[in-house]
Amino acid sequence: MNPTRVLFICLGNICRSPLAEGAARKLVRDRGLEDRFRFDSAATAGYHEGEPYDPRVGAVLQKYDAGFEHRARRIRPEDFRAFDWILGMDEENLRDLRRMAPADAAAQIALVTEPWGGGRVTDPYYEGDWACEQTYLELEDLVERWLERWLEEADGSTETA
Repeated sequence: MNPTRVLFICLGNICRSPLAEGAARKLVRDRGLEDRFRFDSAATAGYHEGEPYDPRVGAVLQKYDAGFEHRARRIRPEDFRAFDWILGMDEENLRDLRRMAPADAAAQIALVTEPWGGGRVTDPYYEGDWACEQTYLELEDLVERWLERWLEEADGSTETA
């Protein structure tokens, strides 16, 4: 069985998308599902390419045992073919992703908040330390819901959306 490959996207790839990636990695590790999923994150803009995640994000990921090595990168055309799912953090990310997607894109593009009926993930960039933890907890809940969906789809329990 091929692993489900998921790319999390935000504007700069130093806050929300690495928080989502960290939460996803931790959740699958805790459930013993590392062989069934691959996660990465990227940005729609190149503002922070090559930089580590925000230090506040690093502190939250460490607190929740979800840390990982990270360098910000911008999404590439080949990502649209290499990943099964590309999940944006807000409507602006979603619009940018749809505009950037090449004609042969294979990935399904959606909002990470789809399990909540849409909306945006809190962007902690201009907020205090508390916002990074709040955002992590939001994303942990959302990723858990996505994992359940992907596991059901892989096991043939539901139809693919």
